[in-house]
Amino acid sequence: MTDSLIPAWLGDGPVRFPDVELSLREPDGLLAVGGRLTPEWLLAAYQRGIFPWYSPGEPLLWWSPDPRMVLYPGEFRLRRSLAKRIRNGGFTITLDHDFEAVIHACAASRSEGTWIGAEMIDAYQRLYRLGHAHSVEVWRHGELVGGLYGVALGRVFFGESMFSRVSDGSKMALALLVGFLIERGFSLIDCQMHTPHLERLGARLIPRRAFSEHLARDCATIDAGEPGSWRAILTP
Repeated sequence: MTDSLIPAWLGDGPVRFPDVELSLREPDGLLAVGGRLTPEWLLAAYQRGIFPWYSPGEPLLWWSPDPRMVLYPGEFRLRRSLAKRIRNGGFTITLDHDFEAVIHACAASRSEGTWIGAEMIDAYQRLYRLGHAHSVEVWRHGELVGGLYGVALGRVFFGESMFSRVSDGSKMALALLVGFLIERGFSLIDCQMHTPHLERLGARLIPRRAFSEHLARDCATIDAGEPGSWRAILTP
């Protein structure tokens, strides 16, 4: 990792990211500025452990923090009370039924402001149409009350954002997603940044180098299936 205070500047031509070990220490993980939010750029970024994160009005920023927050699916902590609520609370949990509603709800749920602006929404909706991005929806009485979305490559799911309109709404979405990913042989869920909420659910920090090794091994595999819709109703 470099001590430079200036991240790499990217053009809008062919995809070309610097090595993630050149990311800044402060702010942690800032790697590059510029590039484009096309499917080609986004998929190349995720395969390298890089993600876009910037506020509307800022230039496009790319990040690869060290350490990295991840969740190994088998380490997810499903509380008995949450499992009971999923079974008996009158909720229906689906996959890929309304990606657009989920990403807009995630954008609207940030009281401190959001990085999910119109350009980001459009970019991930394109990934969804290509079968790379997916959403989990939590419904009660026909109303969307929780959910999350992210990107799947090989056997790795890259979580992007989640929201709740009822208590435990996002936790229910994650719990059912974890079960689905285990069934399909996924090895890792990328959570990007540390939060106490994710840590309580079983996520932990690993060195960026170890994360990169996971990606080199598991992003290229086709064991988890080719890109495409995951449309389904999930049951506990």
